[in-house]
Amino acid sequence: MESNPVLLESKSSPINLLNEMQQLRLLGHLCDVTVSVEYQGVRAEFPAHKAVLAATSKFFKEVFLNEQSADGPRSNVFLNEVQVADFASFLEFVYTARVEVEEDRVQRMLEIAEKLKCLDLSETCFQLKKQMLESVLLELQNFSESQNSEEESAAHPSVAPAAEAERDSPDSSTAGPGRGASPEGPAAKSKEK
Repeated sequence: MESNPVLLESKSSPINLLNEMQQLRLLGHLCDVTVSVEYQGVRAEFPAHKAVLAATSKFFKEVFLNEQSADGPRSNVFLNEVQVADFASFLEFVYTARVEVEEDRVQRMLEIAEKLKCLDLSETCFQLKKQMLESVLLELQNFSESQNSEEESAAHPSVAPAAEAERDSPDSSTAGPGRGASPEGPAAKSKEK
């Protein structure tokens, strides 16, 4: 008897794989490349795995695939004009699929994503910048609406002060109920004469 095939799929395996690769990188185990970055005299070296870098960055994929035909496998890659903090954040992102950066660094992260041809990081930065822009626009809209409502209330005073002014006018003292005037008011007096 032949049975139907069934799908065995792990929801946690991709996350577990990333976590394990990150731990291996942090401990320096099985790392087969060192990426040296330098920016304005500040230099740092980052051990990493070629397979992870190549899988997440077209730049590194091209470097590693083209090296086989040249002088043999590379164990060092040098990047200039890349800030140390930005590359550290890049590595954290490609190994964990998440990284926390300050808002003012999002643009720099987008630039490094484009330089290293990392589509996932590029899309993530773009979406975050879009959300930040929408948030700023919403705040500006709310501020503009509050300014408009304040201007309108200043230009058009409420009805209550106008009613008070009518009640306190000299004519109203003779015509108002409870002040001894007839219910017909001043027009009724002129008819009597």
